[in-house]
Amino acid sequence: MDSIDTKKLNDRNGNDAAFSGCAVLFLGCSSPAHNLLSLYKDEQGKFSVFKVIKLTLIDSVGGLEGHEILKLHDADPFLGVELKFMAMLPCQRFLESYACGSLFQFLSQHASRLLTLPDGVVMETQLKAGIHTLDQSLRDLEICLEHIRQSQPVRLRDDEVSQLEQQLQNSFGPPSQPPQELPRNCFLFQERVFDDRPLTSADQQRFAAHVGRDWKRVGRALQKHCRALKGPAIDNLAYEYEREGLYEQAYQLLGRFIQSEGRSAKLSRLISALEETKLTSMAEIMLGIQPRD
Repeated sequence: MDSIDTKKLNDRNGNDAAFSGCAVLFLGCSSPAHNLLSLYKDEQGKFSVFKVIKLTLIDSVGGLEGHEILKLHDADPFLGVELKFMAMLPCQRFLESYACGSLFQFLSQHASRLLTLPDGVVMETQLKAGIHTLDQSLRDLEICLEHIRQSQPVRLRDDEVSQLEQQLQNSFGPPSQPPQELPRNCFLFQERVFDDRPLTSADQQRFAAHVGRDWKRVGRALQKHCRALKGPAIDNLAYEYEREGLYEQAYQLLGRFIQSEGRSAKLSRLISALEETKLTSMAEIMLGIQPRD
């Protein structure tokens, strides 16, 4: 079996990134009762068959990059797997794996494990590119590669294949956890649960002592859902308490909010306004969270 002279093919066909081509891998087995085509047609077995094929290709090519499955179709008694290669190296690895029998071994191992085929069932394969049966040319892999390059894809990836790809990706990920329902009168901050409550005079003092010049920004975030802070109210507070300084201005702002909203002037609303204005450290102060190192 001759190895492929990649440099020579690169010179002939342009660089590796420009390479593309298609091949059809036909898969079957010696037992009519357990052939891959019938298993794929069965809705219960479709995903398992696809997983066998996908894992076989990954093992043969050496990864996920540079190739994709376009379509699986009925080629009775075989299951036809239309493959697209987007780079020369994965196509070369695929051909070498097919020629030396590694692909056949990967296929048999995955089928035995995932499809629980009975002992004695032998897998069967055939490889074509366009009108050319590549099994007859495996001693010259350069010719096989050229046949694949000349066979360009005529379709986009089949919707069913896309769905199976997504299902396979999901099966590899961690199981999704349903979102936890927060208890009533609680809110989330930095993925921690805090009890919600009406703001107090102590909150008012703490806010005024630490917010500094940012009190106006917080006020504009609060005014979206507080009629008493709409319009020129914030600027009027700034003018009215200018001589008393920032502490008094911030104190009066929160006081106006509490007076207007009553028991609806909740801690969660102030924390939300602080988050909106990117004052995370100020929110931590209001919640009594120890500063992070």
